[in-house]
Amino acid sequence: MTGNNGAFQKIAVGVDFSPSSQHALDVARVSFPGAQIRLLHVTDARVTASPDLMGGVTPAVFDAGLLSSLEDADARRLAALMQDGEETEQLVGDPVTGIVEAAERWGADLIVVGTHAQGALEHFFIGSSAEKIVGRSHLPVLTVRVPERHA
Repeated sequence: MTGNNGAFQKIAVGVDFSPSSQHALDVARVSFPGAQIRLLHVTDARVTASPDLMGGVTPAVFDAGLLSSLEDADARRLAALMQDGEETEQLVGDPVTGIVEAAERWGADLIVVGTHAQGALEHFFIGSSAEKIVGRSHLPVLTVRVPERHA
């Protein structure tokens, strides 16, 4: 999968600054030398929502200042992760949709995402973002789990 005729030349890596996404980025860098890598990060706009008494989520008064400061902090963290020759793209919205659409728009050959360990009950109710990306993407998706010793 390396070289000019390799299958994966443009690799989009979903980054959420967690240990699992850092590990996924490391795996992409090592496994696909010479590929063009773009780090995709989505600032989750839902953080400006507040839980309602019925257990759902009610959109709060949109706080552009809060979202802007989150975006600025995320942009600094993203720049710190990037290595020479890599690109970054920062979006706002739903992380699953954002990563899938940005990767497709860029013309990526592969999406690489880390998976988070979570309890069975949590997984039953919400599934993982990685699973949702696999389900929605028309591109191949490589999911990477952090080895147990690093978890």
